[in-house]
Amino acid sequence: MMPFPLSLVADIGGTSTSVALAKGPELLSDTIRHFQNADFAGVEALLQSYLSGAGDLDGACVAVAGPVRGGVANLTALDWTIDEAMLKNVTGATTVAILNDLQAQGHALGHIAPEKLLAVIPGPLRPEEGSLVVGVGCGFNAVPVYETSAGRIIPPSECGHARLPLKLTEDIELAQYLQETVGYVAVEEVLSRRGLERLGAFVSNRPSTPRLVTAVPIPKNGTEKAAQLFVRLLGAYVGDLALTYSPFGGIYLCGKLAREFGPLLEGKGFESAFVDKGPFSLDMRRFAVRAIMDSDAILTGCAVYLNENLHT
Repeated sequence: MMPFPLSLVADIGGTSTSVALAKGPELLSDTIRHFQNADFAGVEALLQSYLSGAGDLDGACVAVAGPVRGGVANLTALDWTIDEAMLKNVTGATTVAILNDLQAQGHALGHIAPEKLLAVIPGPLRPEEGSLVVGVGCGFNAVPVYETSAGRIIPPSECGHARLPLKLTEDIELAQYLQETVGYVAVEEVLSRRGLERLGAFVSNRPSTPRLVTAVPIPKNGTEKAAQLFVRLLGAYVGDLALTYSPFGGIYLCGKLAREFGPLLEGKGFESAFVDKGPFSLDMRRFAVRAIMDSDAILTGCAVYLNENLHT
């Protein structure tokens, strides 16, 4: 199998988009550009702006922050629709693909530089046993990654819409607060950028909570207490997902918020919440957790998918 000579890859988020060219599965790092979506009427205009003078393309693959069905994607946070016909028209490529952004992250596994993987919970990675990619950013989601004789399989998922697990009295108070302010106590309403802001509002309104901001670099709009609560709930829910999927190949946290929190996870209770599963607590220590610190991993995943799944 020969690699695609030249292809376009893009990471289309709710507020910004990254675009690059790739040769085979390798990104051409000097071609990476970042755009603000608000500057364009739609993705077609954005890609046309990038492609001006780029030359002929053999393939194109874009990852979208939203569900993809039947070759059509709708962004969750933006009124943009992307389909394969439009992608072929704007790029001139005959071979195109549209992926969910978390699925693209899954295809990047094994192609991320080791120095871009931060060990949150140490342990060996055995990709042949199945992995789990957890996206923490503007939203929340997770997908399993399976290695099979037919190739890598990454089924779609929307687990961020599941109900938030509750354990402590503080969690129940948080659920009541969210029920009053949001109306539905979903995981994504807490474990996301807007969720961190809600946690800040929640803890600041609790009489027993000191209003404290430390010298530790807490992500924007966070306080020390909100950060600790965020990390504990993240560890608890990712632990639940580990029990569900048995990803002995490794768990990978990705997304902008995961990168910001990555260096803080070890000291703020992620591991203790992750392994706190009653009679299964000892088994939980068999799972290794990494944070993907490479902001271009989705672009790499698009290039890998295009090259390994669509090129003949």
